[in-house]
Amino acid sequence: MSLASLDKPDASFDHSDSYSLHSYPHESSDNSYHPKLRSRNSEPNIYMQNIIESNNSYGICRYFLQGYCSRGDRCHFAHVTNLPQVQQRSQFNVPYNSHPNINPNKHAHSTSSSPQFFPGPSAVGVPTPKLGASKVKKTPEEEVNRFLSVEVKDLVGQIYYFCKDQYGCRYLQKQIEEHEKDVISIIFNDIFQNFAELMIDPFGNYLCQKLIEYCTEEQRGEIVQQVSTNLIEISLNIHGTRAVQKLIEFVNVHDQTETIINALNVDPVSLIKDLNGNHVIQKCLSKLSHIDNQFVFDAVSRNCMQVATHRHGCCVLQRCIDHATDIQRSQLVNEIARHALALVQDPFGNYVVQYVLDLGEIKYSECIVKPFIGNVCLLSVQKFSSNVIEKCIRVSGQKLRASLINELLDQDRLEKLLCDSFANYVVQTALDYAAPDQRVKLIDCIRPILPVIRNTPYGKRIQSKFLRDGVPNYTQLAYNTGLTVTKPFL
Repeated sequence: MSLASLDKPDASFDHSDSYSLHSYPHESSDNSYHPKLRSRNSEPNIYMQNIIESNNSYGICRYFLQGYCSRGDRCHFAHVTNLPQVQQRSQFNVPYNSHPNINPNKHAHSTSSSPQFFPGPSAVGVPTPKLGASKVKKTPEEEVNRFLSVEVKDLVGQIYYFCKDQYGCRYLQKQIEEHEKDVISIIFNDIFQNFAELMIDPFGNYLCQKLIEYCTEEQRGEIVQQVSTNLIEISLNIHGTRAVQKLIEFVNVHDQTETIINALNVDPVSLIKDLNGNHVIQKCLSKLSHIDNQFVFDAVSRNCMQVATHRHGCCVLQRCIDHATDIQRSQLVNEIARHALALVQDPFGNYVVQYVLDLGEIKYSECIVKPFIGNVCLLSVQKFSSNVIEKCIRVSGQKLRASLINELLDQDRLEKLLCDSFANYVVQTALDYAAPDQRVKLIDCIRPILPVIRNTPYGKRIQSKFLRDGVPNYTQLAYNTGLTVTKPFL
């Protein structure tokens, strides 16, 4: 490596190189003959050697001085530029621009036209800093010990800043848990004006939750009034959502509950569809009364399609069904049934339809299944809706089930369904749940198709089902079509 390469800030240069600046061997008595310190004409470069030794004694990163260090925060050497300057020029009588491998213009970070050099410890009368001394952090025990002799009353006016510190926040939470009213009042009064801000702080939100839990009803009412104007924004925050849920959990006064409902009712759909906000709505469903929750059911009913087809919205809609009264559940099911044909074809909406079917109530099942009559074959060949059609066949009443299976009793359409990767499961389910007379008709439609599909995975499943169930005259049919009979019929 030439001397010129030492001046270039190379992002790929390995700091652990045995010849690099940081590991320069000082044990040699004659460093002028080191290959890193010789110029192109093989003369000792005393000028550059002094710079390297001076910087190295301070533990300074040479690449940072030149403008870029690829290690960044992982570098073991100091990234500083404000050390005092020393006039090295008079010591060596070497003009800055006289050496062919020294170019002052390469020090792009310098504000002056000439390069800045940093002296060793002896030049400024300070000890050499230890490696990594600027990055030493206190241990958790040391951080906790800071508060051993501290009283809350001594922190008045500074509690807001302690709330944003990990260990300061823990100290304040511990003080609140001791149920001392004076301490709680001091903390409450000091942070009340900044309560909304602290609710979205990574550490402050924990103190807010603790304060909500232990404060008086009057103080809790003041908190509700203070944060109500920003409640939706706080609910959408990853930290704020937890504090809002805690607030909903501990609110007992009707006026406070009404204030929260009015604040959330400004845009409930945004909360329902948000990764964090949907948990606030679910907390309302689980903690508030069905009367107070009516705003959620109204919002979901008005925006059923938008909510049901969303990743988080479909989960909230299912929770709405769980916590609804009969009137509220009917309100939701009617809207779901109105959009059922579109919902069953959606990656998320189909789960909502299946959830209603799983309730096991005929009045709801029939309401959902009726829109599918006339579209069974179309829905059977789709990935999401085929699962719903299978479930419809399982849970429907006898009359409605017969209507669904009748649409499969067409030999031309049935051949396509049996060869489809999704629809063949619908046919198999129909064979399992069809009435005896309808099952015979379905088998008669499938028999002529067996030679065509016998080598497909779906055909083999149908064959196995026939053999397992002992379909009449299937033995002769198997011989005629070349299928293997694995079980005799009785």
